[in-house]
Amino acid sequence: MFVHNKRLQYTVRVAAPNPGLANLLLEQFGGPQGELSAAMRYFTQGLAEDDAGRKDLLLDIATEELSHLEIIGSIVGMLNKGAKGQLAEAVEQEADLYRSLTGGGNDSHITSLLYGGGPALVNSAGVPWTAAYIDSIGEPTSDLRSNIAAEARAKIVYERLINVTDDPGIKDALMFLMTRELAHQKSFEKALHSIQPNFPQGKLPGMPAFTDVYFNMSQGEADRRGPWNMGDEWEYVESPEPAVDGGDGDAVVDMPAADAKVVLQMAQRTMSDAASDPLTGADLGSGKAIKPE
Repeated sequence: MFVHNKRLQYTVRVAAPNPGLANLLLEQFGGPQGELSAAMRYFTQGLAEDDAGRKDLLLDIATEELSHLEIIGSIVGMLNKGAKGQLAEAVEQEADLYRSLTGGGNDSHITSLLYGGGPALVNSAGVPWTAAYIDSIGEPTSDLRSNIAAEARAKIVYERLINVTDDPGIKDALMFLMTRELAHQKSFEKALHSIQPNFPQGKLPGMPAFTDVYFNMSQGEADRRGPWNMGDEWEYVESPEPAVDGGDGDAVVDMPAADAKVVLQMAQRTMSDAASDPLTGADLGSGKAIKPE
């Protein structure tokens, strides 16, 4: 059961309308790193979780993310307040109205016209929110790592938004939201490490012959060594050969004789003639096929 409290989780004070900034803030309303994405990611994970502690954690944070969505949406609405009235009542001349809407970098016709200046479930480029942003896979040791990364990405987006506004009230609210991303990262990391062991993810172990091998697949002067590919834990392969399993590296399939016959027949019918060099459209288009007079 959800019960809505009409007061925001954090007090928001906006100094003046600014449609351009409102458009940028939509990134955290309907964008891939935004609050709706976070809420839906953790809510769906929580509903599927069998562990009581993780279920409570995920539903708590999912609900908080909805409150953050409300904060961002409220800021967007206030930043667009003047534009909303001007669009509805046409109190300005057309050219002046256009300039007021696009001032400060707001170039989204979708947010300005289609949604009348209100918060829409789109990112700052006007791209609609999609459930494809949710990358849960139903395995807690994998999903918790993804959640940590999602909170880290959202933290960076908030930093960038803080850097593009000089409105002290908005800066303060964005700092709060950014800080909560850090708190959620800590909670998810603690939950991850309360599962022991949590690596490798899932149930099956890796193949011992390849688990601790580092293949130097991108070779050149810029090759670097570090804890990611050196030390007692790693076997470093300087120049990997094809078919590291010791086979010949070919792809083969066992087929019934009838299928093999048909495949051979097709291959013979579509075989290339390496000795053929016919005049083609490419030659005609280049002009080289036309003899000079």
